[in-house]
Amino acid sequence: MRLRALLDTDALGLKLLGGEDELDRSVRGVMTTDLRDPSRYLSGGELVLTGLAWRRDAADSEPFVRILVQAGVAALAAGEAELGRVPEDMVAACARHRLPLFAVNESVAFATITEHVVRQVSGERAGDLAAVVDRHRRMMTSGPAGGGPDVVLDLLGSDLDLRAWVLSPTGRPVAGPKDSGPALSAEVCAKLAAEHLAATRAGRRAPHRATLGATTYSLFPVRGSEHRSAVPGAGRLPQAARDVRETVLSDWLLVVEADAGEWAEERLDLLYGVTQLIAVERDRRDAARTVRRRLAQEVLELVQTGAAPAEIAARLRVAAPVLLPGLGAAPHWQVVVARVEWADGSDGGPGRGPDGSDGSAQTGPVAQTLLEEILVDPLAAGPEQSDRIAVAHTGDEAVALVPLPAVSSEHDGSETGILADALLESVREPLSAGLDGDGRVTLGVSAAVHSAEGLRGALEEARHARRVAAARPGRVCAAGHHELASHVLLLPFVPDDVRRAFTARLLDPLRDYDRRHRAELIPTLESFLDCDGSWTRCANRLHLHVNTLRYRVGRIEQLTGRDLSRLEDKLDFFLALRMS
Repeated sequence: MRLRALLDTDALGLKLLGGEDELDRSVRGVMTTDLRDPSRYLSGGELVLTGLAWRRDAADSEPFVRILVQAGVAALAAGEAELGRVPEDMVAACARHRLPLFAVNESVAFATITEHVVRQVSGERAGDLAAVVDRHRRMMTSGPAGGGPDVVLDLLGSDLDLRAWVLSPTGRPVAGPKDSGPALSAEVCAKLAAEHLAATRAGRRAPHRATLGATTYSLFPVRGSEHRSAVPGAGRLPQAARDVRETVLSDWLLVVEADAGEWAEERLDLLYGVTQLIAVERDRRDAARTVRRRLAQEVLELVQTGAAPAEIAARLRVAAPVLLPGLGAAPHWQVVVARVEWADGSDGGPGRGPDGSDGSAQTGPVAQTLLEEILVDPLAAGPEQSDRIAVAHTGDEAVALVPLPAVSSEHDGSETGILADALLESVREPLSAGLDGDGRVTLGVSAAVHSAEGLRGALEEARHARRVAAARPGRVCAAGHHELASHVLLLPFVPDDVRRAFTARLLDPLRDYDRRHRAELIPTLESFLDCDGSWTRCANRLHLHVNTLRYRVGRIEQLTGRDLSRLEDKLDFFLALRMS
């Protein structure tokens, strides 16, 4: 804004005391000070407001004005409340240095002037930024990438003083500001993603707000091209216009360190324009995955149809350079299977989607996009690492073919690659919020295999592991191949009526006795088995005398008719406790 505009604003009550020829200067900010030397806080272009409390005598005006001029300020506005009027020595000093000088009536608060200047300057800068964003959008949509999300976030920081980040639905940072400010911690990213997904599933209108500690963030969805329109404001379509379950687990989000609740419509429209610009880069990254998806689909079809190992191996040789360029040696491979299920049955079962259509056709692609995102973090940091992942989908599940560098001969691959627990370590909180109590994500991970002959077994192994995960409680669960050689593989598939009958026969007498006598026989049994039947270790753990422990174990055997010195009876008790 221009200085002339300030003078023409009657509500500010400014009176020009000098510098009429300089009223076309631009004002880029405002600062209030009563320091004798405020230069360290000035960057140029400011309107400086002062109450003159720093002035002791006439000799102080000249050095003060000189400091302001050297800092490049636009003008000085002096309040009349302290001295009743602006002193002549101040007027003379400003005239010598050609610094415009205003008098501020004592009835006008500095805060009123500050708010007016900030509002005008911010609006003008937003308009300038909107033009830059629009130009950048045209560049990105018509030709090579214009720098990606980082360039847009730099614009927000430099032109609107807004720190912003782009996060994936799992809370993985996609892009962020390049300034020296503190980065978002992994915990904060996960909480922000969880808040965004929960708000989206609840149908709340964006932008969503989240307050963590003393900081308020505004969350804007970044929607893919299939959910955007070419008209302005398309980013603000109501949630009812689409099935959020198809995108809630895959859409990016723009996080702005500010409270957008009081923003003007123009500024909100600008931020939604920014999200559409970021979405262009998102679509470009998705398109880059097309080749890898096709390779995975071809390999998956060959494996499922029982193709000859030589044919599968030939396809893997084509895939290896694409997924791990420059590897130089035949890699090992690992298979990860994922499935997204919804409470209404739209998971490949008989349920229907919200529009009455069969929902099973949608969960495969949803699981594919989600699995591509989940597999980025466990491999290595950086968005380029997603290029290592080839994910196909078939029916209601997604199948990932993950290449691994060749392992040394002394290992069989079982200790290398992706671990099931690592997949969910950082994504459980946001995904659980996105599932909103009526959905589940389950994953299974195979061991590493070193040849085409092993892929069919790896696929079945991953599918079995996913079924083990599905039998567990929780919205987001995973299981690995190492669990398939344990009793945990068998327990989830025991029919419920058999499970109840088995546990009741062994444990109900002990539970009844504990309720009547508070004897703690069940905890004693658990500790005894956990200590491998060692009387001394179990007594120490329970802080009991060995004779007291022997009495309790004897009571357990009397009530159940079992003998805890026999391996068969120990195993029965162990399984009953695991199934209860």
